[in-house]
Amino acid sequence: MSIKSIDIVGLGALGVMYADFFTKTLGKENVRILADKERIERYKKEQITFNGEVCDFNYCDAVKESKPSELILFAVKYGALETAMEENAHLVGENTILLSVLNGIRSEEDLGRRFGREKVVHCIAQKMAAMKEGNAAICTNRGELAIGVLDGGREEKLAAVKALFDRIGFAYSCPEDMRHAMWGKLLCNVGVNQTLSLLEGTYRKVQQEGEAREMMKAAMQETILVANAEGVDLSENDLDYWVSIIDGLNPDGEPSMRQDSKAGRKTEVALFAGTICELGRKHGIATPVNDRFLDKIV
Repeated sequence: MSIKSIDIVGLGALGVMYADFFTKTLGKENVRILADKERIERYKKEQITFNGEVCDFNYCDAVKESKPSELILFAVKYGALETAMEENAHLVGENTILLSVLNGIRSEEDLGRRFGREKVVHCIAQKMAAMKEGNAAICTNRGELAIGVLDGGREEKLAAVKALFDRIGFAYSCPEDMRHAMWGKLLCNVGVNQTLSLLEGTYRKVQQEGEAREMMKAAMQETILVANAEGVDLSENDLDYWVSIIDGLNPDGEPSMRQDSKAGRKTEVALFAGTICELGRKHGIATPVNDRFLDKIV
């Protein structure tokens, strides 16, 4: 199985970042940006830019496309995933590979239920520094994708993705325990993204001792308890690791969730606190900090 083309759904900060890279390395004709007619007209009118350069993307009206996708990368917000799946369902063929760079632990489950777990390669977007304001995407570090398969995934599809990334020089890693890695990233997001959205601050606010840092850690500790109940071996060592990562970030930077709340966009609180609170109730675990996030963050 050899991947020669890729389709991208969603042009937020990550979508633009990946679309720019793949277009430049695979060629415009081999990278379709799938959307509906109205959204495509808006993309073209706005002239999306990446690090100051106007993007020359291959915009394709999904409804009019018929060639099955070799690989679809979903880069929408979680609230838009169901619509995105249905709009592009006719392009998912027998051999199509599905990647999701969405936050949380739910999107791969949703894709697997809709299209078959054997089509999904699990993925975590990490170590990147990217943001989008209006039509302008800015990236100072593309980071990497951590990839793997579990829950019925196929090793040959993972191998095909790795071969593609190797061929075009795209940074990736393959964690030994993909489920643990995905929960680890959720641990980070539950803590820092939600704390800075609620308390309205940059990373500096949680990098120094005080209310924000303690709130972040408390939310992460709730996540550890829930993860353990789900059979995932998260521990205080994972908390310490992610706090050290957060402490090394640009103090003036902001997580994507804080960017969304500042811009008046709907946040992913349901994907973070919502997941932890739901699983907490399932296992009889109190989640007061995440309950507060779910109640206060829009």
